[in-house]
Amino acid sequence: MATVDKNRVIIFDTTLRDGEQALQQSLSAKQKLQIALTLEQLGVDVIEAGFPISSPGDLQSVREIAQALKTSTACGLSRALDKDIDACYEAFKGIDHYRIHTFIATSDIHVHDKLKKSFDDIVEMAVHAVKRARNYTDDVEFSCEDAGRTPIDHLCRMVESAIAAGATTVNIPDTVGYTLPYEFGGIIKTLYNRVPNIDKAIISVHCHNDLGMATANSLSAVMEGARQIECTVNGLGERAGNTSLEEVVMSMKLRQEYMKGVYTNIVSENIARASQVVSGITNEPVPSHKAIVGSNAFAHSSGIHQDGVLKNKSTYEILTPQSVGFKENNMHMTARSGRHMIKAVLEKLGYKEGSYDLDDLYKRFLKLADKKGQVFDYDLEALLFLSHEQEEDSQFELDNLMVLAGGKNVIPTATVRLKIGKRTRTESGTGNGPVDAVFNCICRLTGFKIKLDNFVIAAKGSGMNAQGQVDVDVIYEDRHYHGKGLSTDVIESSALALISACNSIYRAQIIENEKQEKENA
Repeated sequence: MATVDKNRVIIFDTTLRDGEQALQQSLSAKQKLQIALTLEQLGVDVIEAGFPISSPGDLQSVREIAQALKTSTACGLSRALDKDIDACYEAFKGIDHYRIHTFIATSDIHVHDKLKKSFDDIVEMAVHAVKRARNYTDDVEFSCEDAGRTPIDHLCRMVESAIAAGATTVNIPDTVGYTLPYEFGGIIKTLYNRVPNIDKAIISVHCHNDLGMATANSLSAVMEGARQIECTVNGLGERAGNTSLEEVVMSMKLRQEYMKGVYTNIVSENIARASQVVSGITNEPVPSHKAIVGSNAFAHSSGIHQDGVLKNKSTYEILTPQSVGFKENNMHMTARSGRHMIKAVLEKLGYKEGSYDLDDLYKRFLKLADKKGQVFDYDLEALLFLSHEQEEDSQFELDNLMVLAGGKNVIPTATVRLKIGKRTRTESGTGNGPVDAVFNCICRLTGFKIKLDNFVIAAKGSGMNAQGQVDVDVIYEDRHYHGKGLSTDVIESSALALISACNSIYRAQIIENEKQEKENA
């Protein structure tokens, strides 16, 4: 067999090839290289860098990636055609080690309706393609496209023929996400039982998520002997996506005993960063509920869950946030939170039990949570120190806003007028864009040197009259604050969101002053 350690599962990442096919526009060569280097830091074994025959630009990009990689193996995809295979060679010419990945469809519907050939013709084309690729490299992968719907006799014949021709890896794709886990695992098991030369190659799987089975199918295949999983970061890919790298890797790591001791070389602590890099470059946001890397993956808002996690994190966390590269879990204070959560947050802020009336505070907290949706630590402090009128009072209010958005040879400019207490002040300024110009004005008017940590805009409603909601997370003096704004004008929404955060900072300063006065009294 081509691998020394029978328990190691090779991670073959196709984010740059299959993942890119799901994007509305192609990535630049620079963007692809940045993702490739991130994948290498993650510990990916094989990086499918692209489809060299598709364009001169893609060929050059694959070449640049292969030259830059030091530990990961670069791979190029080709159809079972001489010109495709030769293009891969051109991309890798001069590279010490690389892989050519050639494929052809094997299911009846693809063979007869798409390719319009006999299965004998398909086997002949596959054998020829593998042999031609072997003239260039000893690392050749062959894929039976739509293997999940291929008659098992045909699949066994194709796998045996490809290995005999020199394929060192044979990939069994569930191209349209059709099979169920037990079924797909059974295909792999049958191949191991019926293909006489199967020990001469690594069996790989490439599953799609059309029925939500990609991760389960891949793991079922590993249980039956497959030792390479083809996957993408964040599950990016055609239609419903590919097998998610983070899901299969962490499943094997967490359930290693059940998975018969298999493991990967992935540095799991780098998963969160890889997810964020890919999401940012591809402009494909990670769903909040996405397993492992979603913003809610380690978040708790139910009072019962929060109580359990505060007592023992393992009650509701099977993985630690740190194991995939996040700093900590998120405990959201909402109307569902219990007294234990409120008490824990106050203890973290330095308030000892007995220094406040928990029952009274909790009643006031619930009223605020019903109104705001989510309560932050500085809101909780405000409940302790400020009167109801002070809690509602806003030091800063938007009075007027004028923006010159910019254009060719025009610098984005904003004029902001704020009500500050009983006074009104106006500031004008420029920025990299209209929102940046507005933010610069507000920071000067409030006197707060704020660092923008996160900016999210979402449409509320549909059509031309939809409102834009902006949520900002800012850092002021090493503390995080949140602000929200809503308007049909997204620039105005942005201004309102930052002003909201500034009001929270102002109230926090009042609280700090009152604490200092009490300590000095």
